[in-house]
Amino acid sequence: MDYKFFLGIGVAVAIVFAGAAVYTGFVKHIPAESAGQDTLYQVSTIDALMQGVYDGDVTVAEIKKHGNFGIGTFDRLDGEMIVLDARVWQAKADGTVLPAADNQTTPFATVTNFDTDIRQTTTDSAMNFSGFATTMAAQIPSQNMIYAVKIHGTFPSVTVRAIPAQEPPYPTLTEAAKTQGVHTYTNVTGTVVGFYTPTFLKGLNAQGYHLHFLADDHLRGGHILDLVVPPESIVEYDVTPEFTMALPTSGAFAGTNLTADMSAALAAVEQ
Repeated sequence: MDYKFFLGIGVAVAIVFAGAAVYTGFVKHIPAESAGQDTLYQVSTIDALMQGVYDGDVTVAEIKKHGNFGIGTFDRLDGEMIVLDARVWQAKADGTVLPAADNQTTPFATVTNFDTDIRQTTTDSAMNFSGFATTMAAQIPSQNMIYAVKIHGTFPSVTVRAIPAQEPPYPTLTEAAKTQGVHTYTNVTGTVVGFYTPTFLKGLNAQGYHLHFLADDHLRGGHILDLVVPPESIVEYDVTPEFTMALPTSGAFAGTNLTADMSAALAAVEQ
């Protein structure tokens, strides 16, 4: 079925949670002149990606207009995207990391303009990914907000993955992940880049922490499967109360059945 009836017109869904975000123990006021700076800009939905909607629809150049910090993937699921300090990197399945060109495209990405609102210190013991996610989720002011998350440091261990480019007819993400390249780095200095997304956005984005990694040397990185967070690490959070989604206007998205609950399959793929 041909879905070119969209005629190239971008479809966008915007959700504004609050003009001045207020929650227990923290207040974030958003002045009118800063409108859009505290917005999560997202391309497509995580459930569409789960079902094999891998054709890139938005360029890297466009992504950079909406944020200087974020994560995603590339056309045909070719590696992991890391956006840090307004530069976009592509972590490939073979372990290499390359700067992304402006004309490359993405089927799924999330970016924002990072501005630290909260700094939390981890415990005095090292934590793996699971321990970090559980401990830190309990410390954020509200689990009903979106947070951009950044940690810089020297990590005793970071295990990352990236999936190689897929060929049509595209498999599901569960199947594609079976071909992923997995790499473990020890005593590596770099930045954890990602988001905490509340449960009520299930189907749109991954629930909880979704994190990627980029080494300071820009030679190592990918989607974090596990890591060891050193004791008393500083975790920076940017409270992001506005959400804009750009839905694909070409490719398979319009004809994909997005009614199924993919949360269990997604959790297995993410970790």
